[in-house]
Amino acid sequence: MRNGDDLEGFDGEASSASMISAASSPYQPTTEPVSQRRGLGGLHCDLDYLRGTLGRLKLAEVLLALTAFICIETIMECSPCEGLYFFEFVSCSALVVTGALLLLFILNLHTRIPQINWNLTDLVNTGLSTFFFFIASVVLAALNHKTGAEIAAVVFGFLAMAVYAVNTFLAVKKWRMSSRQQSSRQASDYIRARTESREVVHRPEIQRLDA
Repeated sequence: MRNGDDLEGFDGEASSASMISAASSPYQPTTEPVSQRRGLGGLHCDLDYLRGTLGRLKLAEVLLALTAFICIETIMECSPCEGLYFFEFVSCSALVVTGALLLLFILNLHTRIPQINWNLTDLVNTGLSTFFFFIASVVLAALNHKTGAEIAAVVFGFLAMAVYAVNTFLAVKKWRMSSRQQSSRQASDYIRARTESREVVHRPEIQRLDA
């Protein structure tokens, strides 16, 4: 029979062996807290963008385009209908495209696709929306039958055009600023590369090492 000392020694050896096997096991329990794991692929809402000027303009554009689209959809009779159909197409297209851009900017999804020039994309969208809302509103105002829904659609169409025009002006400034920064960055990289190449030429020991 084993005495108490032998049992204590056996228990100590067993605990030491279990600790060593646990340390050498490749299946270690994770130490990352559950609360620190980021859900939905790391998506988060950028409230600073919504508080900024461009974010507010984008939100106003979506609301105005939606209101104009709802107003034009309430019209049940038209003759001629070309102006109404064109206004409906413009308001729906502006709502979908601007809403998608707003969602991309709020969730910072545009940073995951750096291959696309998002400043230029925003500029093209706002410029085209300004132009087409102006044409659609003028045509609908000329062909409407003085009904309440048509007048409301024309009013919200011109309001949307004005907001898009302001956004276009700011988008042009932002695009020019980003283009200048990119040009200066490329120029500094070129100067740095030329400087490093000249240092290699004037230092023969580097050439010997390279050889």
